[in-house]
Amino acid sequence: MFLGTHSPRLDEKGRIILPAKFREELAGGLVLTKGQENCIYVFSAREFEKVHADMVGAPMQNRQARDYIRVFLSGASDEVPDKQGRVTIPATLRAYAGLDRELVVIGAGNRAEIWDAGAWNSYLEAQEKAFSEIDEDAIPGHS
Repeated sequence: MFLGTHSPRLDEKGRIILPAKFREELAGGLVLTKGQENCIYVFSAREFEKVHADMVGAPMQNRQARDYIRVFLSGASDEVPDKQGRVTIPATLRAYAGLDRELVVIGAGNRAEIWDAGAWNSYLEAQEKAFSEIDEDAIPGHS
């Protein structure tokens, strides 16, 4: 499970050093793809297979499902970290997420997310007030 918040930097070659806590899970390979709210989702290769299997079950006659799958998979890139735990983020994904040098990598359970630091701070600020006001009945399994 991916947890926590980390603050790596993007180097001049478009690479990021994966947080040490995430390296073991991602050492065998990972998939980067477009995420919601203009972040980049990071899945282990194993978890991405599960996500893809769920997508295959979506009804092909549902246009919204087709559109989502197209965007999600067409932006995907499989990568293998080097010995230092670095991974190259393709230029198209860097542009999609508006990445500058300062990044935030968060754990989001079955995936990690890569955010531009400014975008993450704006998102978090907007969401924290709503978070504190969410009725516990709205969260499955939370009581």
